[in-house]
Amino acid sequence: MAEAMARKYGSDVIVAYSAGTSPALQSHATTRAVLAETNIDLGDHMPRRFADLNPKTFDIVVNMSGSRLPGVEGVPLETWEVEDPMGRSDETFRRTRDHIEMLVMRLILRIRAGKFDSRPATSRQ
Repeated sequence: MAEAMARKYGSDVIVAYSAGTSPALQSHATTRAVLAETNIDLGDHMPRRFADLNPKTFDIVVNMSGSRLPGVEGVPLETWEVEDPMGRSDETFRRTRDHIEMLVMRLILRIRAGKFDSRPATSRQ
């Protein structure tokens, strides 16, 4: 959801990639449906594994997994506490969608306002 939202709302300032610690084999039908309710299309998006990415190539990693991510040392990291809707009601998917949308929009606004520093906290003066 976050990748699709970032691509739709912030494509002028973000190149978004999403990946999961235990991704599904395909995008969940309810995820597609609740995003379509807000005119967001997942297109041909397929879930990816976080382990297949190199976090050091990104300006920021946003962690919504609830777990510690390996290999993110020295990379700016934000942790977003987001309810996992898998196996839950459509309403839970909508609530999660709305929460993620708010978080994505806040990040986009920080970037546009110049209030985002992609340097790791240890290298900031």
